Amino acid sequence: MGALVTLDLPADAPALTLPWIITFGPLNEDEEWEPVVCGPYERAHALALAEAVVADEELMAVVEPLQPHVTADQILGDIAASRLAAENEDLETAALDEELAGYDDDHGHHHHDHDHDDPDHTHEAPSIEEIRAGFARIAAKLTA
Repeated sequence: MGALVTLDLPADAPALTLPWIITFGPLNEDEEWEPVVCGPYERAHALALAEAVVADEELMAVVEPLQPHVTADQILGDIAASRLAAENEDLETAALDEELAGYDDDHGHHHHDHDHDDPDHTHEAPSIEEIRAGFARIAAKLTA
């Protein structure tokens, strides 16, 4: 049997109504493969699917909300909040996180590096309208 990890939220949390994703990965440290990300789903469906998959498999499933941010500032705000929360963790947890971060860097995981020499590549974020149109295209694909 595997493990399911999710947020413990109050019944009125706004995140409950967001789309949710599931990330499946190895439960044992000696297993190494790229995680599989599935979704988006409604929260109840994500939890039920994750439970069904890990029921008889040695897997870890992380079920979390997908934030439909439409501006770089919204994303940066969440990153700042996450960093602040991490800084406030106790030292033992922070030391473990550092150990795990070092493990990722040393074991062939792929990190996307931006090519700063490409003159055609701008760092212009898409407009809110463009992002919302993208959401509509994704919704159409999901329901096709």
